[in-house]
Amino acid sequence: MMIDMLSHWQPARGRLVELTATAASVAAAGSALAHPTPASFLQENHLRGSAATAARGDAHKAYLAATTEVEGDFDADALARAFRRFVARHDGLRSWFDVTDGAVTRHMVALADIAFEATAVGSVDDYGYLRADDGAAPLARRFSDHVEQRFSQNANALSWPGFVAGAIVRADGFTLYYGCDHALSDGISQALVLAEVADLYLSERDGTDVGPFTSAPAGSQLDYVVAERARAQTLTESSPEVRGWVDIVARHGNRMPQFPLDLGLAPGETAPVTPIKFDVLDAAGAEVFDRICRDHGARMIGGIIAALAIVDHELAGVDSYFGITALSDRALAGSELSQGWFCRFAPVSFPITPARTFTELVSAAQQGCEVGKSLSDVPVHTVLGSLLASGAQSGDVLITPQLLSYIDFRRFPMAGTAVYDRGMQTTGEGRTSNASMWVNRDDSGVYVGTQTPDTPTAQRRLARYHRRLREVFAAVVAEGDHVIATAVTEREPSLARHHD
Repeated sequence: MMIDMLSHWQPARGRLVELTATAASVAAAGSALAHPTPASFLQENHLRGSAATAARGDAHKAYLAATTEVEGDFDADALARAFRRFVARHDGLRSWFDVTDGAVTRHMVALADIAFEATAVGSVDDYGYLRADDGAAPLARRFSDHVEQRFSQNANALSWPGFVAGAIVRADGFTLYYGCDHALSDGISQALVLAEVADLYLSERDGTDVGPFTSAPAGSQLDYVVAERARAQTLTESSPEVRGWVDIVARHGNRMPQFPLDLGLAPGETAPVTPIKFDVLDAAGAEVFDRICRDHGARMIGGIIAALAIVDHELAGVDSYFGITALSDRALAGSELSQGWFCRFAPVSFPITPARTFTELVSAAQQGCEVGKSLSDVPVHTVLGSLLASGAQSGDVLITPQLLSYIDFRRFPMAGTAVYDRGMQTTGEGRTSNASMWVNRDDSGVYVGTQTPDTPTAQRRLARYHRRLREVFAAVVAEGDHVIATAVTEREPSLARHHD
């Protein structure tokens, strides 16, 4: 399993079969009454944004997608039945939401009303074009454009289903893909989904039992929401966790973290996304780096953040690191195998300048991670409200911050199986002002994925940042350490904000 950009997904030729909910199922979902369980805090914010996007007439890009290869004979009806079982296992996927005057309301599809059907659409040729079954002219566009449009139009939780799926079928197997609104999914969900669907598909096709991963209880996204609300009710502005958040932000100018280099965008300005992916460690190097971290009182996440902090200092003169990491929140209500969005956020802060080397800094970075984790139960809206009450300016805190995520894909329950190991996940590509990073580890090593502003200034400065980051990782592995530069190096003549 790996994370990559959608443009790198180039499935082999085959017949395209798309999976959709039946007309009767969609009609039943549309008439489903309001459900008393609210959306989660993250879902609420996301869905209000989706409604605003729709009102502006802009394309929906807030989706996640995954694809893999499944060996063996294809049975369209078995795949439709497998998806019915899959959705029945995950109450979050039975949900859709309406947003009226900012109020978000959940609706739930009854189990008896869930039904899918598989429809032959055409064929994908050797050049990536979608053609009619008779081999005539292309059906309007390349397959990549077709599937991206399908994700944008239909992988949206403002109606049901908030996901789409399909298969590109060949004689010896098929490509299976799935796109889902971020409101109903996260990176861990995407890592789990197709291995589970493939397991259910083989069970339906062959009449066999599912494996231990799929037979285990999936948990409940709705139970998670209830637990999240109960946890939030225990917190006030005077709670130590809330005060910890406010204190960290106050020490950094009452501003949410942004990318350390000026990317050439005015305050509040965004640019179309250019995704970038690059390796920082091969498998052997990852083992060495991990061992060095542990020898100095840290784990992999601490080492990654220490490396980022070093580059922030060397290229931007940052003396105190401040970032926000995304953490899994699945243990809250036994949701480890659920489909949904189960994240909380941790502020990570520590001083850089006392340290002279990576090995001196890495334990402080790990301590920053541990402190941040202890504050991560605080919902985002509580943090923002407390920051504003403490005097922070809305333009400095009500923004999308620079984020960091770390996932070790070797640790998932289906790791080592062909369907899981062949998997790839990706995201929609909208607009950004930051360059948040998703650092991932698999059997091949450690790599970084980032969605960056598509401007010449941003790309030039990010290339410099990413180059230095690779150099820091390489030095730690090759030499056992990295000496932190005592002054900002390679500074451009001017980092004044400007437009390209």
